[in-house]
Amino acid sequence: PLESPMPAMLGVLGAALVCGHRAGTLARGPSLARTGPVAATTGPVAGRSMLQVSIQGVGAAAPPSRVTNGDLETVVDTSDAWISKRTGIRSRHLLGPEEHVSALATDAAAAALADAGCDPLDVELVIVATSSPDDLFGDAAFVASQVGASRAVAFDLTAACSGFLFALVTASQFVHTGAFNTALVVGADALSRWVDWDDRNTCVLFGDGAGAVVVRKAGGEGSPGVLGFAMRSDGGGRCDLNLAYSGTERGLSDTAGSVSQGAYRPIAMNGKEVYKFACSRVPEVLEEALANAGMEASQVDHLLLHQANIRIIEGVASRLGISMDKVIANLDEYGNTSAASIPLALAAAVKEGKVKPGDVIACAGFGAGLSWGAAIVRWG
Repeated sequence: PLESPMPAMLGVLGAALVCGHRAGTLARGPSLARTGPVAATTGPVAGRSMLQVSIQGVGAAAPPSRVTNGDLETVVDTSDAWISKRTGIRSRHLLGPEEHVSALATDAAAAALADAGCDPLDVELVIVATSSPDDLFGDAAFVASQVGASRAVAFDLTAACSGFLFALVTASQFVHTGAFNTALVVGADALSRWVDWDDRNTCVLFGDGAGAVVVRKAGGEGSPGVLGFAMRSDGGGRCDLNLAYSGTERGLSDTAGSVSQGAYRPIAMNGKEVYKFACSRVPEVLEEALANAGMEASQVDHLLLHQANIRIIEGVASRLGISMDKVIANLDEYGNTSAASIPLALAAAVKEGKVKPGDVIACAGFGAGLSWGAAIVRWG
């Protein structure tokens, strides 16, 4: 019944951002999320600010199938009011059985290249941030070939909901150092494949999608596109949020012995611990990135967080003293799309004219690993 203790837990589980239907079984290690804050920085850290890149051209893609909260009332014991009040989510877009996350990544990447007026043959690096590729060996090389970036080196980056932020910083470093002149960064996920659709506390949270940006060498000194960044991880928290391996034994022969036949469990999360992690670490890492940029929160034009839960977004904005009219959010339409959430929301904000060239955006991603990071970027 809706009056059971579980609805209260949705406020924790939903706010905790990612996934899970029960606590994970992986071993717990010492965790920053439980041992106190990261030491505050007194000024910019060398190498973590003023990257001479230009972040331009943005694209997004989502499956055509739109599933509302009302639709989910026919799947599990839930209601539109119950979901929207606790998470801010009203609908999500889901891949069908014959649809592919690499196709979403390709569509978003192609749109970003077109928006930037970039010839695919000029792209030298493609990074696809995803935790749910079509091919466990990686989707990036395939996406690069599909958009015509035949001269690019391509690889996947796995950092769950922090993935796009980490990929953006990684690509920007390559471009800043001169190793490459043009990079394509994609965030794409289909976590609908990995949730327990009989668990109303998690299946209501997630959607599928992709987003992408083009990163180019900046035109000259004094025009950095990444003003400052900070990235953190805490392997001691892996037990609190994971998609764990769960193979089955397969005997080979009396002499060859047995092996494990590959499979994974649905995503598991300790909602209480992950919620505390998100609420404490996200403001801290944003403050660290702002310090590296030599800026105050009052100087940013927009706040763009991983689209996990409206309560986390409101709480982080409040702690930083940033008004909600500066916040970019679209989780009401798309839900939590993991690595896709930041570029998916950015694409809509640029299309609507909310984000303009020269605007400064404070971005943060956070999720499994545990991992979290922030970047202060200038758009266009």
